[in-house]
Amino acid sequence: MNYLDRITINPEICHGKPSIRNTRYTVGLILDLLSAGMTEKDIINDYPALEVQDIKACLAFASKLLKVKTIQKIVA
Repeated sequence: MNYLDRITINPEICHGKPSIRNTRYTVGLILDLLSAGMTEKDIINDYPALEVQDIKACLAFASKLLKVKTIQKIVA
């Protein structure tokens, strides 16, 4: 299974922030919950629409993002 297939970026949902399966659950939300000490089980209990694979997808996405060599600021 490719966990990253569960992460979507849609400008119509959460202003284009990476989210889980086109829902309003953002990768950032899941990472915040994990960093606050919640377990996968806690998160699933609080957000029953999510699956363990969704949480793993968020971690995989964050890991890939940290491997980006450069990030450039876009000036409009």
